[in-house]
Amino acid sequence: MPDLNQLRREIETMRGQLGRQRKDILTLQRAGIGTASAEALLSRMHAGIETLCAQRDALNGAEPPRKGRVFGGRNR
Repeated sequence: MPDLNQLRREIETMRGQLGRQRKDILTLQRAGIGTASAEALLSRMHAGIETLCAQRDALNGAEPPRKGRVFGGRNR
């Protein structure tokens, strides 16, 4: 199973790809070109992101809570 940082990077990458795909779909729609297959791809990508987020949340809950200092050196 991937570690937490790797999942976070992958989620960030996929969200960027999702945003680019949305822009491409809007461009195609403005041009009057059908976007059904592109929208299906978009929904599959979104489902993949949801799966990664669930894995991230499970790993995040499994890690011991961090106890430390916040900005300014104050104790929590």
